Amino acid sequence: MPKQPTIPGLRDAMKKKVTRREQFLAEMDAVVPWARLVGLIAPHYPKAGAKGGRPPMPLETMLRVYFLQNWYALSDPMAEETLYDSEAMRRFAGIELGDDRIPDETTILNFRHLLERHELTEALFTEVNAHLADKGISLRSGTLVDATIIDAPSSTKNKAGARDPEMSSTKKGNDWYFGMKAHIGVDVDSGVTHSLDTTTAKVHDSQVWGELLHGDEDSVWADKGYVSAEREVEFKAAGKIWGVMRKAPKGGDMHPLDARINRIIASVRAKVEHPFRVIKRQFGYVKTRYRGLAKNRAQLFTLFALGNLFLMRRKLLA
Repeated sequence: MPKQPTIPGLRDAMKKKVTRREQFLAEMDAVVPWARLVGLIAPHYPKAGAKGGRPPMPLETMLRVYFLQNWYALSDPMAEETLYDSEAMRRFAGIELGDDRIPDETTILNFRHLLERHELTEALFTEVNAHLADKGISLRSGTLVDATIIDAPSSTKNKAGARDPEMSSTKKGNDWYFGMKAHIGVDVDSGVTHSLDTTTAKVHDSQVWGELLHGDEDSVWADKGYVSAEREVEFKAAGKIWGVMRKAPKGGDMHPLDARINRIIASVRAKVEHPFRVIKRQFGYVKTRYRGLAKNRAQLFTLFALGNLFLMRRKLLA
């Protein structure tokens, strides 16, 4: 004979263990500046009774669901399914099963399109960094510059019968990759990403430079792909540190002094890998979700904004 189901609230109160998901969501709930972000989106969000029909979902609920999508790499249909399955996610979104509506996949899709249409994800990224600055986390010292390849599906088994025309191929080492690139500028002290740009994969890393600097740097740090005698002369003329790794002369060996300098630069610029690790390993973003650069660019601004909050969560909670 099946057991009589326990009342959900009572069952939750009797739990003896806090899961990793619950701990993560509790920390992020505490560090996200909800009021600031909701205020950015509110002017563009549908108002109750504006077009008749049922009222829109609460804005903060939709923003929370959107963040859950990005943290757990959920598609629109999967986000709806997971809200039904996961008590922890419903609690984070402020939804009570049986009392509140759960947004369906179309509502979730429309909210994402709203953010893309009004370029609000870039505004969210800027607002998160302003919040961090207000909390004393400086973003105005040296800058670490780097790029990463984001793979895109190369299959042609789709409605168009073709690969994404806005993605391209590039060779790294002996391997070929198809997709896009995310280029970032990271604060050398805090490790916070302060600048982001995106291109198709075939664009060389060094072609995206000025967009990643805030202009007040006392130092810049990058790998050999960014070597430029012209930029070095211009930057060092202001008495600043040019921390771009040295190259060996063509057909020759690297001077021992340059090798030592490279080891020092490598130890400093290791911090630039942390934001990439967070979005790829912590948030599971290893492949583009949408066709075209614009939609994926919009998502990357959200991911790096959330990544900054994740990296700084201990300081913010303290």
